[in-house]
Amino acid sequence: MPDKQNTPKIGFIGLGIMGMPMTLNLLKAGMDVTVWGRTASKMDPAVEAGATLVNSPKELAEAVDIVFTCVYDADSVEDVIFAPDGLAEGASADMLMVDCSSINPDRAREISARLKAENSMSFVDCPVSGGRFGAADGTLVLMAGGEEADIERLRAVVDPISSRLTHMGPVGCGQATKLVNQTIIGAEVAVMAEMFAFADDYGVKVSEIPAALAGGWADSTVMQDHAKRMINAEYWTTAPGNMIKDMNAACDMGRKTGAPMPVSSLVTELYRFLGAQGNSDKGQIGLMYLYKQDALK
Repeated sequence: MPDKQNTPKIGFIGLGIMGMPMTLNLLKAGMDVTVWGRTASKMDPAVEAGATLVNSPKELAEAVDIVFTCVYDADSVEDVIFAPDGLAEGASADMLMVDCSSINPDRAREISARLKAENSMSFVDCPVSGGRFGAADGTLVLMAGGEEADIERLRAVVDPISSRLTHMGPVGCGQATKLVNQTIIGAEVAVMAEMFAFADDYGVKVSEIPAALAGGWADSTVMQDHAKRMINAEYWTTAPGNMIKDMNAACDMGRKTGAPMPVSSLVTELYRFLGAQGNSDKGQIGLMYLYKQDALK
C-alpha cells in the first residue's frame, strides 16, 4: 500500500469502458483518486471504491498532481481542458496531464503547444492497447509521447494499470504508435473476414481455425480473441465510430507525411463501406459482417 502523503494525487476523467476499470485499479492500489464526469451517477462504482467526486474539471485540476483523460476524440479532450471550468482554469505549471484517448497525433501536438503557451500544465499523449480485459486486469500496454521527465513522472504511477509503458518520442508519437496498432488490427480483421468466408464456403470447420493456427506464425491475440468473436458473430455495439476514426487518422497522417498506405487505405474503405450499410455498430470485428452475417460452423 503506497504512502499517500508521498504519492501523487491522481485525477481521472472519462470513466467509460476503459477508464472505469483503470480508475478502480488505481484505487485498489491505494492511490488517492479524484474523478469527474458529465453524469455524476456514472461515477458511482469509483466513488463506492473510494474516489472523490468533484463538480468540474477545474475543481479536479485544483486537487490533483496528475490527471488522466480517456475520452472519445480530440474535440472532447479540448473541451475537458479549455471549456469554461475546464482543467486549464484549475491547473498549475506543476500538473501533468496524461491523455489516454485515441486522437490524431497532430491534434495532440496542438493541444500540448497551447498548454505550453498558456503556462498551465505539461502534456503526455498516452493511448493504450489491451481492450476492456486488459483494462480490468491492469495489463494495458501504454505508448507515450512527451518529455522524458514527464514520462518518468507517469512511469512512477502506472503499475496498477499497465504491464508496460514505452516512451515513443515527443508529443504525438504515442498517438502515432496507436495508429500503427489500430491499423495492424484492422488489416488482420480484414484478411480474416475474407479467409473465413472462403473457408466456410469450402466446407472447412471455421470454428476450429483459431485452435488449429495457435502457436503458428499466423497466431496472434487478434486470432484468439477477435477471430473467435467474428466466427461466433459476437459483435460489441459500444463506441461504434472508434475504428473508422482511427483508420481515417492513419490515412490522414500518411498523406501529411507522404508515406504510401495502400493496404491501410483499402482497409479504411472497407470500414467506411460497413458504416455506409448502417453496420458501424459492429465494432472492430464488423468487417466479418460484410461477408457472413451468421455464426460460422
